[in-house]
Amino acid sequence: MAIKVLSALDAAKTQFYHFKAIIIAGMGLFTDSYDLFCIPVVMRMLGRIYYPEIHRTIDQRKWFEVPSVIASTMIGVALMGTVIGQLVFGRLGDLVGRRHVYGVSLIMMVVGSIGCGFSFSVLTPMVFVSLGFFRFLLGVGIGGDYPLSATIMSEFANKRTRGTFIAGVFSMQGFGILLSSLITMIVCYIFRGFSDNSESDLAWRIILVIGAIPAAMTYHWRMKMPETARFTALVEKNTLKASKDMEKVMNNVSLSQIREDIETMNTPNTYPFFSQEFFRRHGRDLIAVAVNWFLVDIVFYRLNLFQYHAFKLKMIPKSHMNIYDDALQIAKFQAIVAISATIPGYFLAVYMIDYVGRVKLQATGFFFMAVSLFTIAFVNKSTWRSEPEADSGIGFMILYGLTFFFANFGPNTTTFIVPAELFPARFRATCHGVSGAAGKVGAIIGSVGFLWACRDPPNGLGVSHTLRVMGLVCVLGFFVTYFLTRETMGRSLEENENVDEFTGVCFIRFWPHKVWAKRFDETIVNDRLHLSLSNAM
Repeated sequence: MAIKVLSALDAAKTQFYHFKAIIIAGMGLFTDSYDLFCIPVVMRMLGRIYYPEIHRTIDQRKWFEVPSVIASTMIGVALMGTVIGQLVFGRLGDLVGRRHVYGVSLIMMVVGSIGCGFSFSVLTPMVFVSLGFFRFLLGVGIGGDYPLSATIMSEFANKRTRGTFIAGVFSMQGFGILLSSLITMIVCYIFRGFSDNSESDLAWRIILVIGAIPAAMTYHWRMKMPETARFTALVEKNTLKASKDMEKVMNNVSLSQIREDIETMNTPNTYPFFSQEFFRRHGRDLIAVAVNWFLVDIVFYRLNLFQYHAFKLKMIPKSHMNIYDDALQIAKFQAIVAISATIPGYFLAVYMIDYVGRVKLQATGFFFMAVSLFTIAFVNKSTWRSEPEADSGIGFMILYGLTFFFANFGPNTTTFIVPAELFPARFRATCHGVSGAAGKVGAIIGSVGFLWACRDPPNGLGVSHTLRVMGLVCVLGFFVTYFLTRETMGRSLEENENVDEFTGVCFIRFWPHKVWAKRFDETIVNDRLHLSLSNAM
């Protein structure tokens, strides 16, 4: 029989606590996006401060740049930390509980963000070594927050609006993106009256440290959150404690209504994570969600770091302005993209996710991302070699914004949601961590690998060919979504984790599964009809 406290959660009305949980759980995603979008500006400022030499023999556009190896390392170490954090904290969340490690990941994020701002040294190499260390620590904390936030929100939400709530948590990234641009602009406006490097060296530190403040403000509420009822009831086998915890935060969950479950709950068959039985039941789903996340992050992270290249023909050369005006123009373009494309994509995903479904939304997003990228590559005749006569135009900017829009109104959001809905409670955070880690490996490829690939031939593929490769990645994501990914909308988490009759029969889930399922249903109906006729006779 179903555990009533879980049934009560699935049927619960939307309450204030749900919105409070969105804010608390979303702060890790907020910090992630804040760091991701402020680091290109910070690296731009670091180039002006620590590499001020002017070489008359090279192009002016390459003046004041941090060497590519160092820039790639600063991006890569944070993403590698995120991979480790997702795997470690995801597993710990299933072993010791979501709540017990939730605060630890937040502390690591706060310490990492503050440490990045305090990367002091008189030697330039040591500044980047210190910055790299604290960015790695920040990445571990952010990585740990991904599986824990998604799992906690999925286990608190009701089944009717579960997708909306998890998407709401993920949409906090949009506010992090916007705030990073606003903080950068405010700091630069304040400091633009100063001209020496001592003040500019303080400016980029302030930008990084401020990102820790919103996350630190939620620590108290994170520690006050009870353990999720599903972990307590299904993993710890303590339905009484689960019901008491839920009674404290949910208005319509009464202890008297679920007391009988203590005596009657069934214990499901257990099997370890590394087992043939797990792979038979859930391996197909785990591969599907991990591959989807891997593919979308290759494109999404490359697009984020690609903004300067996308708009540089509309920007004043940095050799003609000071450090603050240079950072300001980049932050302004980031804010324009966030307001016009990124945040609307998040919000529309929050609104539509429980009406359209995860699979349709994800497949549609991949499809239109591919269309946008192929179109941009076709329009980009000059491969962004920055000829003065090459003008990207408003049409290009619209296409670039549409790519961001469909990424967020599609796979960038759904790949965060689906792994939190498909797997049993005792593996849920682990599987989400594995999926997210695969995504961040894709992010490393997109951020670091494509950074080198974008260079003009013969040193790289050139931007146009790189965009075509990204479009092909989206096409592959469309097919993986269409054929392999299971829909989770409108069902309880316990219903989603159940395997179907064709597990292990066919790896492809879509049309072969539906054809065989239809035949199976027809067989059952015919057998029941024959049985009824036999009984009547």
